Amino acid sequence: MFERFGDADVRALIEGHPLAWVCGGGAGALEASLLPLVGVYDEAGRLTELIGHLMRSNPLHAALLRDPGATILFSGPNAYVSPEHAGRRDWAPTWNYAQVKIGAEVAFDAALTEYSLKVLIDAMEAGRPAPWDVAELGERYAGMLTRIIGFRARVTGLSGKFKLGQDEDGATLDAILGALPDAGTVAWMRRFNGGR
Repeated sequence: MFERFGDADVRALIEGHPLAWVCGGGAGALEASLLPLVGVYDEAGRLTELIGHLMRSNPLHAALLRDPGATILFSGPNAYVSPEHAGRRDWAPTWNYAQVKIGAEVAFDAALTEYSLKVLIDAMEAGRPAPWDVAELGERYAGMLTRIIGFRARVTGLSGKFKLGQDEDGATLDAILGALPDAGTVAWMRRFNGGR
C-alpha cells in the first residue's frame, strides 16, 4: 500500500526536498554527505539521472572514484501523528512520511561543474523577485570552480515509501487532516488520499 506511487510523485518529492543523503564507497569504506540534487526526467516523466556537485576535498568524492555505486536517499515531508490528531484515544500514534531510495552510478566530470551549479541555482532561485546569478560573485566564482566538481548519477534502481494515512478509515483521516499542524505533510496526505 505505501509502496504505490508514480513518477510524478517522485519528481514532486525531489523538487520539493532536493537535499539528499548521497552514500557510497562500497563495503567497509562507506562515506555519506548531504548534497542538493536536481532530477533529469525522460519523455515519460521517469527519473533517469540526478545532477549535483561536491567539494573535491569531500571524502565522498574519493570513495565514489574508487566505487561509483551510490545510494541516494531523499526524505520528504514527515510528521508525528498523535492520537490527539486522530481524535481517538483507542488509536496508536504513528509517523507519516515520504521517502525515495535511489541506486545510482556516479560519474564525475569537471566539464559538468558549471552546468551543475547553473541547474541547481536556477531551480532554487526560480520564482524569487530578484533571482541571484553566479556573475554576482565576481572573481570568487573562478576560484570556487577549482574546488568543486560536478557529477551525474545515472539511476539504476528506485524504491519508495509514501506512508501518508492511506490505511486510515475516512473519519480518522479527516480528523488527522483537520488537526495535524504540519501543512507540508497534510498536503502530501491529501495527494495520496484522493485529494481529501
